[in-house]
Amino acid sequence: MRELYYSKAVNEALDEELARDPAVVLIGEDIGPYGGAFGVTRELFAKYGPERIWETPISENSFTGLAVGAAMLGVRPVVEIMFMDFIALALDQLLNSAGKLHYMYGGQVKVPMVLRTPGGAKGGYGPSHSQMLSNLLVGIPGLKIVAPSNAAQAKGLLKSAIRDPNPVIVIENKRLYPQKGEVPSDDDFTLPLDRAVVVSPGTDLSLFCYSAMTPVCVAVKNAFLQTGVNLEVVDLVSLQPLDTETLFASLRKTGRAVIVEEACLTGGVGAELSALFAEHCLDSLDAPIVRVAAKDVPIPSSLALEKLVLPQPEDIIAAVKENLAY
Repeated sequence: MRELYYSKAVNEALDEELARDPAVVLIGEDIGPYGGAFGVTRELFAKYGPERIWETPISENSFTGLAVGAAMLGVRPVVEIMFMDFIALALDQLLNSAGKLHYMYGGQVKVPMVLRTPGGAKGGYGPSHSQMLSNLLVGIPGLKIVAPSNAAQAKGLLKSAIRDPNPVIVIENKRLYPQKGEVPSDDDFTLPLDRAVVVSPGTDLSLFCYSAMTPVCVAVKNAFLQTGVNLEVVDLVSLQPLDTETLFASLRKTGRAVIVEEACLTGGVGAELSALFAEHCLDSLDAPIVRVAAKDVPIPSSLALEKLVLPQPEDIIAAVKENLAY
C-alpha cells in the first residue's frame, strides 16, 4: 500500500490504462500541456502526445458525441467534463446515444466510453461550478455511475470503468482531490463497479453516503462513539446500479437509516434509496428514514452562505439524534 493524493490516484489510473491499451484516448478541455483544471492529467501529454490526448474546444456536446462515435468504432475514450455543472450540455449524447445504442442495434455495437467529471463545491465557486448533479444521471438506462470517496476507489473504479464494455460515468469530487489515502501498489488493481462498501461496521444506526460525504460521515461516527452510540457507515460507491443487497442488509441489521448526500434534497439518490427502503425493508425500520442533503437553492458564492446550503457535520449529527429519539 502507498499513500496517494486522490488526484494522483486518478492520474495513475489514466497513465496505466493508456500504457496497457492503445485503444484508450483522453478527450477534453485543457487536458494536454496544462494538465487539466485540477491537475489530474498532468504530464500525460508529454508522455503520450496529441495522438492519445485529444484537446478540444469548449463544446461538451460535440466532444462527448465524438467519444460515442469513436467508442462504437473500437476506441476507448475517457472524456473529461471540466465541471460537472456543464454535463447538461452532453445529456443528449448520454441519454439517447451512449446509453441506448447497444440496445437499439441488438448488441451489434458497444459504447465502451468513460465520462469523468468533478462535482461538488470547493469553497466559493458559485452556482454554476459547485453542483453535485448525480440526480441528473441516475435513472438514465444504460449508464453505470460510480462516485469514488477515497484515493483507492478513485484508481480502482476508474480502471474498471475504462475496461468495461459499457458507458460509465465517474463522478469525482473537487474537495477530495487534495485528500490522501492508501492505494494498493498493484498496477492491475481494480474494483467492482456495482458494489457498496461498509466502511465502518456499527449496530445502532446506518449512515448511507457517497463521494465527499463519506469521510464526513466517518468523522461523525467517531464523534458518536464517545457517547456509546455505534453507527454503521455505508458508502454507496455505485449510484447506478445500487447495491441493494448490501444496503438492505445494513438497514435490516440496525433498523435505522440516515441518508447523506451533497446533491439537492429533492429527487436525489437519497430519495430513491428512501423509496427502496420503504418498499423492501419497511418491517425492519424502527424509526422514519431521515435525509440530509443540500438545500434546494442555487449554491452561493459567499463562503458563509455556501456552508448554510451544503450538508455539514452538525446537520448529520442532528439527523442521527432525531432518528435515535424514536
